[in-house]
Order: sequence, then C-alpha cells, then structure tokens
Amino acid sequence: MQLKTVILIALLLLSPYAAPAAVAATTSMRLLYPSFSGSWATAWIAKEAGYFTAEGLDIELIRVGGSTRMVAAMLGGSAPIIQAGAPAALAANVAGSDVVIIGATGNVSPFRLMARPEIKQPADLKGKKAGITTFGSTSDQVVRIALRQFNLEPNKEVALLTFGAQPEAFAALVNGVVQVAALSYPLYPKAAKLGMRELIRFGDLGVEDINGTVITTRSFIGQQRDTLLRFLRAFTRGMHRYRTDKEYSKRVLGKYGKITDDEILEGTWQDYAPTLQKSPRPSLRAIQFLIENQFQGKKPLPKPEQFVDASLADQLEKSGFVDSLYK
Repeated sequence: MQLKTVILIALLLLSPYAAPAAVAATTSMRLLYPSFSGSWATAWIAKEAGYFTAEGLDIELIRVGGSTRMVAAMLGGSAPIIQAGAPAALAANVAGSDVVIIGATGNVSPFRLMARPEIKQPADLKGKKAGITTFGSTSDQVVRIALRQFNLEPNKEVALLTFGAQPEAFAALVNGVVQVAALSYPLYPKAAKLGMRELIRFGDLGVEDINGTVITTRSFIGQQRDTLLRFLRAFTRGMHRYRTDKEYSKRVLGKYGKITDDEILEGTWQDYAPTLQKSPRPSLRAIQFLIENQFQGKKPLPKPEQFVDASLADQLEKSGFVDSLYK
C-alpha cells in the first residue's frame, strides 16, 4: 500500500467527523431519556453519527417521561444507563440505592418559568397551581427554587401538579389547568407565542445547574467499566459534534423531535450548543446547589461527591481524548 494511502486512511480514522469504522456491535443496551429537548440531543447525535457503533455498542434509545420513573426503571433492570434530571438521582441515592452520576453536558439551566397572561407579577401566583413533570424531577426542583425566590411556599401557597413530561405540562399551562410551569426549548418559545409570560430565566440566577445528566449505578460501573468508558467516549464525540456542526445537529433534532420548522430547530441549537462543555465532567458546584435546595433541613447535608463518579471523565481527559477532538 502506498504511503499516501496509509496517511489518508489514518487521517480519516482520527477525524471526529469521519464515518466510523465498521465495528461489529459487541454490547447491546438501552438508554432511557425523558423528552424531546436540546438537553438530551447528545446521545441522539452520537447514535446517528455512528459513534456508539464505532465503540462496539448497539444503543437503543427509549423515551420514558419523568426522571423519577426512569431511575426506578433503571433500578428495576430496564436499562443500565439513563439520561435524566439530576434531582431524581440524588433522591434515589439518599434513599439507599447506588445510583450515581457519571456525566453531564452543561452547567447552565435551560429552563424558563412561564406563566399565563393573567399572572402579572409573581405575587399573583398565590393560591394558584404550578405544573411539573414528576416529583423529584428537575422541573420540580426549579419550580420550588423559583417560588422561594418569590417568597411563596411550594405546596402550601402554590399547589404542584404532576403531568409526567414537559409536553403535557405545556398543554396544562396553555389550557389553564395550571397557571405556571417550568419549560425548556422548544416549548417555552411556543408558550410565549401563545401569550404566556416569562417570569424567570433560570440561567440568569447566577448559579451552576447540571443538565444532560448521564446516570448509572456503582454496581454497573464495577461490572462493566469498559462498556461505560466506550459509551462516554462516543457520548463525548456527540457533544463535540453538537457544539461544532450546527446543520448536522439540527437535522438530528428535527428527526427525533419530528420538527420541520427551521426557526425552532435553529433556536434549539442556539439555546444549547454554545453552553455545552468540552468534557462530560459533572459539576460538583451544581450538585452542591441542588443538595442545598433539595435536602433543606437535613443535618448534616450530604457531600456532592456522594452522588458523582467522575473517574470515567478523568480517564477521558487524562488520556488526551477530549483535547484531541478539538485539535
């Protein structure tokens, strides 16, 4: 084989945009995710680009509404890995399970608190109803944080109603079943177009959030560490592709969200891609913030390290893999 041909093949294999080499899938498993949102698109991109296949993984993506449901499904054996809201992982861990966070895509909250037109100011929420996905979910936590910002007591002065997933909470808001709900893109601009008012943009609160969270169990890490490392390597390539290839990302978003409106697809990419981390390392500061809000009154408060295993992200960083994607 000529030297030029060898060099060309090597360059193609090293390129993050290259078609992955055909590798027979050696491990099949499910990954659960909660809804169509830019927060969860990294795994879709990694699958569509063939990055999981290149790592010898056959990943089946399954939507299951509600983060607490997904944690329960994972503990019941339905899937070894999920992408879900971090609060659900924290609650399960404190309850005695070995649920642990191994990755995340960003630390900027994607949520807006959207209210019906008759809510002119936060005080108008007193005696009203707020829509969330499930108790213990991220939307539950952000609504509680927002209400406390407004000096309103959740479930006393403002009732919290669960709807299973964001699209259902959006419908409840639009139909007047609730007066406020926490929504992310593309649902909050849809709500705005229908006359709903933005009360809080959580990314402006000056605190770190954790989104796109990748969750598994410590027992699965012990049994299948190499599988998880391959998963997270493909996932990190998906994050890179999401950050740097807008048109490809929009096509994948359109496919999974069944969306053809380019304005919505563009807005979704603009809302998430610039905030994506280069490494999937979970933020301990963000976990600490959740702990302080989720376990108020608990003495002593848990340490954020209780809920995180960053050793896989460490391995990817120290090997030079993450840096290699951006060279």
